[in-house]
Formats: sequence, structure tokens, C-alpha cells
Amino acid sequence: GQTGEVMQDIIEFEADRRSFIITLNSFGTGLDREDKKKLYPKCGKLGQAGLEILARAEGEENIRMAADSQSCYASLFDSSSDGFNQNNTTLEDKLYQLEAQKMMLSFLVPFNYGVFYAWLKLKEQEIRNVIWIAECIAQGQRGKIDSYIAVL
Repeated sequence: GQTGEVMQDIIEFEADRRSFIITLNSFGTGLDREDKKKLYPKCGKLGQAGLEILARAEGEENIRMAADSQSCYASLFDSSSDGFNQNNTTLEDKLYQLEAQKMMLSFLVPFNYGVFYAWLKLKEQEIRNVIWIAECIAQGQRGKIDSYIAVL
């Protein structure tokens, strides 16, 4: 039903997000291709081909190639100035922004239980935002306070 459709999209994105982050964090470590493949979730939209590209990745350009295999992730590396890819925005920030957008969209589908999961994830993002703002104030970086992920 409706819940299955909403949650499938959310869970597939979560799996792919984790795969991107695992790959990004593996750069410069002793993690080889087979070890990375064991860490990747298998239920995402990237599929075996995309995960294979990520496992062989040596840099962010390889992550871009894996993302290009699914058009839904093209905006992560789009250089247009649509407010989503601002300067000094990391891949992780872009993934959090995309996650927040997906969670907000789940509220538009009537009669599904996915909204409870989405509400929880949006609350987590609000907490990350409050921590970000508090850390900026504590470190005297008031100019960076506006670099949080907006939850509308």
C-alpha cells in the first residue's frame, strides 16, 4: 500500500546514503574493495553495478560516476546554483538536504505510516541544526551559523 511505497523510497535512499558515506570515509584507509562491499547495504537504488563502482572508488569523481548511474542522485553533483549546491557544501550535507526533502515529501502521501518515521528523521535533523548553531556560537564562528539544513 501507500506505506510500502513511501518507506521503500526512504529505505532505498538511506541504504545509498550509507554507501556513499562509507566510500567517502574509506579514502586513505586500508579498507580494500572486498571489505567495502561487505559494508554496503544491498537494498538501495544503486544496485550491484553502482556498489561495484563505489567499491573501486579512489576519489570523489568515482562517487559521482556511481551516482550518475541513478538519475535521482544527479543533483548531488550538479554545479548549478539552485540553492542546493552552495559553495563549501560537502557531499554529506547534500545527502542530509536530500534526506530532509524526501522526508517532507512523505507527508504529502495520505494514509501512510511512513510519516512517523519521517517526523522522527526531521526531528533528528532539527537536533543536528541546534547543535551546529551552538557549536558555531561556542567557537566564535557566527558567520557560519546560516549553514544549517533547513527543515520546513
